[in-house]
Amino acid sequence: MNINLPSFNVKNLIKEAGHSLSRAVQLTEEKLGTTERTEYDQEFQTLAEHADATKLWTEKIVKNTESVLVPNPQNRVEDFIFEKIDKSKPQRLSNLEHLALDMIEAGGDFGQDLPYGQVLIKVGQAEQKLGHCERDFIGSTSICFTQPLRTFLEGDMKIITKERGLLESKR
Repeated sequence: MNINLPSFNVKNLIKEAGHSLSRAVQLTEEKLGTTERTEYDQEFQTLAEHADATKLWTEKIVKNTESVLVPNPQNRVEDFIFEKIDKSKPQRLSNLEHLALDMIEAGGDFGQDLPYGQVLIKVGQAEQKLGHCERDFIGSTSICFTQPLRTFLEGDMKIITKERGLLESKR
């Protein structure tokens, strides 16, 4: 009975184990303070600090922008979930649009021939226009501002973080 085993290189196994062991020893000695840590080049250190600051501030800006555009946390969570499952977000009325509808309805109840009813309807229509402008502003801000920042965080910043981790483990 012939059994084909893949080629097994003991020398490479021992070599890799030796490297891993020496890295573990070095890391332990650095943590215990018995040996000095190999410092990075000053230019690399500056770039790393700049990358950390860029990531921190970009995350804060995205979070704060979203909380200004959609102040209701429940709506933000709902939008996030719909975005992750690739479904369209539900169309919900903004506070301005709710106010507009109430004013127009109240103006209709008071009567369009009375000055109070006329004013309520006109103000309600103006509030509706403001609500539509707000909706357009939120949509364009999302497309032109927050999505590119998110793409940067999920793309380039992840690569930078991964590469720094690999460099740290190889060091």
